[in-house]
Amino acid sequence: MLVTGIGQCSLDYLGIVDSFPEVDTKKEVSEWIVQGGGPVATALVALTRLGLNCRFHGITCDDFEGEKIRDSLVNEGIDIKGVLVRKGCRSQLAFIAIEKETAKRTIFWKRQTGKVLGSGELDNDFLKDASFLHLDGLMTEVSLYAAKKAKSLDIPVMLDGGRVREGMIELAGLCEYVVVSEEFAKDLGWRGDSEEFKKEIAVLGKGVVTVTLGARGSVTYFNNEIIEIPSYRVEAVDTTGAGDVFHGGYIYGVLKGWDIYKTLKFASAFAALKCRKIGGRAGIPGLSEVSGFLDEADNK
Repeated sequence: MLVTGIGQCSLDYLGIVDSFPEVDTKKEVSEWIVQGGGPVATALVALTRLGLNCRFHGITCDDFEGEKIRDSLVNEGIDIKGVLVRKGCRSQLAFIAIEKETAKRTIFWKRQTGKVLGSGELDNDFLKDASFLHLDGLMTEVSLYAAKKAKSLDIPVMLDGGRVREGMIELAGLCEYVVVSEEFAKDLGWRGDSEEFKKEIAVLGKGVVTVTLGARGSVTYFNNEIIEIPSYRVEAVDTTGAGDVFHGGYIYGVLKGWDIYKTLKFASAFAALKCRKIGGRAGIPGLSEVSGFLDEADNK
């Protein structure tokens, strides 16, 4: 099975501090790590750790960071023939400050400065052999084009919605699976009441809709049913990338034909285990580790 992804890729600079600093003060960093990042890119890395083949389409630039981003994907076995290199610009960067005691993080990021990927830059066969398409919707035109193309080929699509931006609602209507952050849900009127939020999610179309709530787990709307899945407890070091890994686990469950409950539990455990190491990718486990973790959790 092959998963195609279109979206952001980044180079993440991560630092651990004992606590977040006050404004206009200094704070020493106890650990400093550099890793590849980006929502769709990290979800694809997660899927390769589970044994699936992945292809990524996105933009990098001809700078140091762009080279590191591309290397980070190639080293995971991801096909990057669809990653374009813009000349004379800067690749996407992020600085992520992680609070040691809580594992919570604050992200400062800057999008790449080159021209965004256009639909005309996708190969005609960009979905060849694909079993699934994953999008973050941040490049509106190409995302809508790709989702419509996938729909015409009966290829399921998942949207990773971080915030409600231009084109996101239209894009969600083309997706069988819409997995959004709490911030996205708040943009639509989420106030923490799952039942009341049913009306608002109608705008996202008829697909399965999941709202990820961090340490509080997730809420999924499926066939007019509300499914609440709690998060799994681990000794968390850093929550960076947990949502991206959740998406990867979710896609894996769908492709394996699991029911929605098993899929959501797997995605939740997969994301939790990632949090034991710094960065969005270093802690992503393999399939046997996730399966063993779930077996142990179910037998408690």
